[in-house]
Amino acid sequence: MMAKEKRKNSAVLTSEELSVFCDQIALMLESGMTLRDGIDMLAEDEEKEGAKARPYSNMRETVEETGSLYIAMKEREEEWPHYMVEMVGIGEETGRLEDIMRNLSSYYTREGKIKDAASSAVTYPLVLGVMMVVIIAVLLWRVMPVFRRVLGSLGVDPNGASVRLMNVGSIAGWIVLSLIALMILAVLAVVALMRTRHRDRVMQFLRNLLPPVRRISHKLSSSRIAGMLGMMLGGGFPIDNAIDMAANALEDEQSIAKVKEIKEEMQKGEPFADAISSSGLFTDFYNRILKIGAASGHEPQVMTKIAEVYEEQVEDDLSRLISLIEPVLVALLSIVIGAILLSMMLPMAGVMSSL
Repeated sequence: MMAKEKRKNSAVLTSEELSVFCDQIALMLESGMTLRDGIDMLAEDEEKEGAKARPYSNMRETVEETGSLYIAMKEREEEWPHYMVEMVGIGEETGRLEDIMRNLSSYYTREGKIKDAASSAVTYPLVLGVMMVVIIAVLLWRVMPVFRRVLGSLGVDPNGASVRLMNVGSIAGWIVLSLIALMILAVLAVVALMRTRHRDRVMQFLRNLLPPVRRISHKLSSSRIAGMLGMMLGGGFPIDNAIDMAANALEDEQSIAKVKEIKEEMQKGEPFADAISSSGLFTDFYNRILKIGAASGHEPQVMTKIAEVYEEQVEDDLSRLISLIEPVLVALLSIVIGAILLSMMLPMAGVMSSL
């Protein structure tokens, strides 16, 4: 586990850069160029451009010596996702490295979109939350004391109903301010912990606490497992071997547990499609499609399609979550600020009407 965390924390390429890297390797192989020549050419371009990240330059020497992309990536595995390294090894074993790299390019393109959507789902509420804290703090620290002094200069009774109403508004404002500040700190703490070895525990806590996170996490896990099994089955691997390699290549505990559950069902004699159905990995609709695919010999294509559909659903769910958070925060901000302003204006209106 520690090794996996080190890989995740030390990766130097973004999802978009990984997608481009995989696409370049696939194009190189499609053109008939050898890995040695292709990596050497791309490494020279990298050095001429003065790129900060130099994946080709770093692996050039090993590829020239061994002719293996997998060995070159394995030697510098802290720079590469564990999933990619294992899939490259599978591609070289099956002789379908070109197809694997194309699939990986699409995978990391979608992964980048999901990460961007997840980042937006966290960033936007944080920005609104900070705005709420600033606005409420200005009202409580700067505006409220001015109104208190004005009421005092007008001879309003400090123990009267007007001042009590203002005090209630002030207390409510401080309570809301404290709650929002605590929520912001909690979100920042979660984001920080997600980058450490406690990531799986944090995700499990969020899944138990928040139903939307649980649904999105399940769909993402289903997508990753379906995509990986689709690539392996398409590469000619027997189902049993594909299950074993999927468990080794996956990194998140939820996905690994699901794969092990599928394997246990198959060891009991259940067919592949029935084992997946029993695990609860897919919904009944996709289980029926998979059974049809298994009966017709199109399991790899069906699994790949299911992976794409689940990834699209993850993106849609994240977008809906963002669209839901925005009006809720805006409404909360409006209510709190309105309540504070009313607590200040009503006493003033009462005093002015009595003059």
